[in-house]
Amino acid sequence: MRVSNVYRPTVFTCRADEPLGDVARQMIEREVGALAVLDGERVTGIITERDLAGALASSADAASQEAAGYASARVETAALDEDARDVARRMLEAGIRHLPVDDHGRLVGMVSMRDLLALETWAA
Repeated sequence: MRVSNVYRPTVFTCRADEPLGDVARQMIEREVGALAVLDGERVTGIITERDLAGALASSADAASQEAAGYASARVETAALDEDARDVARRMLEAGIRHLPVDDHGRLVGMVSMRDLLALETWAA
């Protein structure tokens, strides 16, 4: 099965300079665990619930800190035509739970471990 069959085609993003308080509110309102961090139109990172927890643990004024300061800067992506099991394997090896989905250089969605687990559950 391909990533195109399991990914979520809605891209939720935040600005690199956006305060973490606003980032957290967006995640809650959109019921997602990660946002792609943009600097202009370019994806510069991913910020996750785990990153927000780390910010809270390390800074008394975390809500006002910028997303870029706590986002994971190493951005890997999945391609629409990539095998979903290969993507799951890469995510496990890297210890990540969300990957932006790329279609010829254009951000088109996000795939999560939950999406991939659902695939395995229904396939069984």
